[in-house]
Amino acid sequence: MNPFSTAPIGSTGLRVTRLGLGGAPLGGLFESVSDGDAGETVRAAYDAGVRTFDTAPFYGHGLGEMRLGRELKRYPRESFVLSSKVGRVLMPAVDGDLEDHKYRDVLPMNPIFDFSQSGIHRSFESSLVRLGLERIDILHLHDPDNHFEQALEVAYPALVELRDAGRVRALGVGMNQWEMLYDFAQQAAFDCFLLAGRYTLLDQSALHTLLPECERRGISVLLGGPYNSGILATGSSGNGHYDYQDVPSTILEKVKRLESVAVRHAVPLKAAALQFPAAHPAIACVLAGARSASEVEENVKMMSLPIPEGFWTELRERGLIAPNAPVPRA
Repeated sequence: MNPFSTAPIGSTGLRVTRLGLGGAPLGGLFESVSDGDAGETVRAAYDAGVRTFDTAPFYGHGLGEMRLGRELKRYPRESFVLSSKVGRVLMPAVDGDLEDHKYRDVLPMNPIFDFSQSGIHRSFESSLVRLGLERIDILHLHDPDNHFEQALEVAYPALVELRDAGRVRALGVGMNQWEMLYDFAQQAAFDCFLLAGRYTLLDQSALHTLLPECERRGISVLLGGPYNSGILATGSSGNGHYDYQDVPSTILEKVKRLESVAVRHAVPLKAAALQFPAAHPAIACVLAGARSASEVEENVKMMSLPIPEGFWTELRERGLIAPNAPVPRA
């Protein structure tokens, strides 16, 4: 699979590379990342051919945006697609009391949910300052799980204002669940969704309802968390996470079953984890996080590696992927 071929984002005219760089690790998710390593990571991605970059104020409480923007300023602005998010406003931590969201070495700010019109504009403008860039291409409402009505009735019109003013080109929602994304698809005209972790080798829960609806409505899907927070990258013997938490025993057992099939077919599990979601026609881009240049290089290699048809056939036969899930062609 060619990681640098492109796919459209709705009818916006934007095109994203099939492999993108997820920005959460640049903000120190789970472990510290130095400024130098963060910079090398972004440069390695761009130099390899990645042209799609995702970040959010939440990542490192602003640190992720600062690091990504600092490197992207090196390149022609029209040469890449940048997405960020609104719905949380960063506020100075009082007396150094920092909330723990599993990020290390964060900026001295706390993320506060705010889906008001003023909150959306404030978050957007602050992101531009941290990024040091003149625009964001794709703007997502971030994690509105407990704020559906306000996100739909107040925040969405604020996004439309920004798009109509030419300040963003595509509107989306980024979540770790598919059910509410389905509701958003029914009730507003979004161009894309960022779906994290719900269409992977371990969890195909978005397959039967959300993804077909996105196809029908021309909503492009960016798939975040293809490794389900790390477990599909580290494997059963590593120290990975699943959905940002410790790995449940049931998930660990499924990873071991996936690994046994992978060994028989000489397929790296990471390659299968990246290529499987990209085979679905609704998914425009797979956003793989990285915290070093070597991880970027590994992701590019894994996305490009040929995988024999027999591997996918055995996964189906053993009930490890859904019978009707599209798979990459050999």
